[in-house]
Amino acid sequence: METINQTISQISNIVWGPYMLALLVGVGIFLTIGLRAMPWRKVPAAFALLWKSRKGDASSGDVPPFQALMTAMAATVGTGNIAGVATAIFIGGPGAVFWMWITALFGMATKYAEAVLAVHFRETDHRGMRVGGPMYYIKNGLGKHWHWLGFLFALFGMLAGFGIGNMVQSNSVADALQSNFAIKPWITGVGITVAASAVILGGIKNIAKTAAVLVPFMALAYIAGSLIVIFLNFSAVPDALATIVRDAFTGTAAAGGFAGSTVWLAIRMGVARGVFSNEAGLGSAAIAHAAAQTDNPVRQGTIAMLGTFIDTLIICTMTALVIILTGVWNSGENGAQLSTLAFNTGLQGYGGYIVAFGLSIFAFSTILGWSYYSERCAEFIFGEKIILPFRILWITAIPLGAVAKLGLVWAIADVLNGLMAIPNLIALILLSPLVFKLTKKALADGKI
Repeated sequence: METINQTISQISNIVWGPYMLALLVGVGIFLTIGLRAMPWRKVPAAFALLWKSRKGDASSGDVPPFQALMTAMAATVGTGNIAGVATAIFIGGPGAVFWMWITALFGMATKYAEAVLAVHFRETDHRGMRVGGPMYYIKNGLGKHWHWLGFLFALFGMLAGFGIGNMVQSNSVADALQSNFAIKPWITGVGITVAASAVILGGIKNIAKTAAVLVPFMALAYIAGSLIVIFLNFSAVPDALATIVRDAFTGTAAAGGFAGSTVWLAIRMGVARGVFSNEAGLGSAAIAHAAAQTDNPVRQGTIAMLGTFIDTLIICTMTALVIILTGVWNSGENGAQLSTLAFNTGLQGYGGYIVAFGLSIFAFSTILGWSYYSERCAEFIFGEKIILPFRILWITAIPLGAVAKLGLVWAIADVLNGLMAIPNLIALILLSPLVFKLTKKALADGKI
C-alpha cells in the first residue's frame, strides 16, 4: 500500500507540477489578450446580465442562466475556499494569496471561453435535455478525429467526481461536525445521503433550483461572518494587504510555526490552490452552463466568468484576510484547522461554528454540482441508459466517504482532476479563434 501511495503521489506531483500550472495560467493569459481584456472590462455588465437572467428563456435550454451559474458555483465553491486557502498560506506564506488573485484574473477568460464553447457546441439528447461541455466541444468543434480526446475528458471527469466531488466532500463534513458538535460520522453520512438523494434523483432542474437558493445563502453567510472579523481588525487591513503583495515578490521569512517560503513556493501554492478553488481550465463548469436557457453563447460566457470572480477574488480573499488579520497564519496549523483557529481568534466562542457551517454547506453543494458533472460525463460514454444507475451509485458513495479513510481515494481523484485539464486546454487553444470571433461580433452588435 505504501508503494501505491508513493507512486500516486509522484504522478500527482507531475500532473500538478510547474508545467501544468504554467499551462493553465498561460492559456488564461493568451485568452485574455485575445479577448482584449474583455472579461475584466465587462464585470459590471456581467452582474447586470446575471440579475436579468434569473427567469431565463423557456424556449431554449433546461435552466435559467442564473441557475446554471449557481449550479457551477455549487460544485466549485467548496473546501478549497476554506481549507485550500489555509493550505496555500501555510506552505507558501501570505504571498500565495497574491498569486491566487492573478490566477483568478486570467482564469476569468478561461471560464468565459469554456462556457461560450459549451453553449455553441451543445447537443440535445434523446430525453430532450441540453448536454454539453468539453467532451462535446471537442467532438463537435474539432471533428471526429479528436473524439478520443473528448472520451478521455469524460472518463477522467466521471471517475474524478467520485473522489473530489463526492466521498472527499462527505468526509470533510463528517470531520467538521464531529470536531465541533461530536456528531458521529455515520450519522452525518446518512443525513447527507438522504438530503442529496432528494435533490439528485430529480435531475438538473432540481439541482439547479436547490443551488439557486443554497449558493447565494451560503456565500453571503460566510462573507458576512468574515466581514465581521475584518471589521473588528480594520486598522490592520492595509498592513495585511501590503504583506500579501510584498511577500509575493520577496518570499516569507520563517516565523513562529511557519517554516519560511520562497517566491517560487508562494507562486506554486497560490496558482495550484487558486485553480483548485475556481476550477478555471479544468472544464467542469462548462457542463453546467451548457444547460442554460439561452441562444447567446457570449452572454452565458459573460455570466460564467463571474464564478471565478466570486469564488476566488471574493470568497477566498475573505478567508485569507481572516487568517492574516488574526495573526494565526504562522501558528503551524494547516488546512481547515488553521481556518478554524483564525475564526475562533477573531470571534471567540462563535468562529469555529462559521467554519463548520461553511464547510458543511459548501461540501454538500459540491456533491450536488459534481453529481451533474460526472453524470454528463458518464452519459457521453455510455448513453442515456446509464443515468439512473449512475445516480444510485453516486448516492451510495456518499455515506462510504463519510466513514472511510480516504488518503488514497483523494490522491487518485486529485490526479484525475488534473488530467481533465489537458484535453480541455488543448480544445480551448485550438478553438480560441472561434471564441474571439463570436465575442467580437457580440460586442459589435451590442449584445453584451
